[in-house]
Amino acid sequence: MPSSPSSPSSPSSSDGAPPREAGSPREPGPLGLRTRKRAYFIMMGVCLVLIVLAWMVVDRFSIIAAVIMSVVALVIPPFAAIVGNAGPANRQ
Repeated sequence: MPSSPSSPSSPSSSDGAPPREAGSPREPGPLGLRTRKRAYFIMMGVCLVLIVLAWMVVDRFSIIAAVIMSVVALVIPPFAAIVGNAGPANRQ
């Protein structure tokens, strides 16, 4: 019967944590350009959908709901800009 190796085949980290698997989530850090672009366009798309729905559909039923939707859509673009510009290349 062959003996098992005394050290693991993959190097372990210095803090004693087990090695990461291929499907495990990545460590926290700055988002990549592609991820930031995707998040920016999703947020701005949600903003446009909210405005269009508010003033083409919802205002026929409730003006208050349409105004609330517009206010939410008004708050989204600054956060989208922050997310879009949050990369390491933009640090000064």
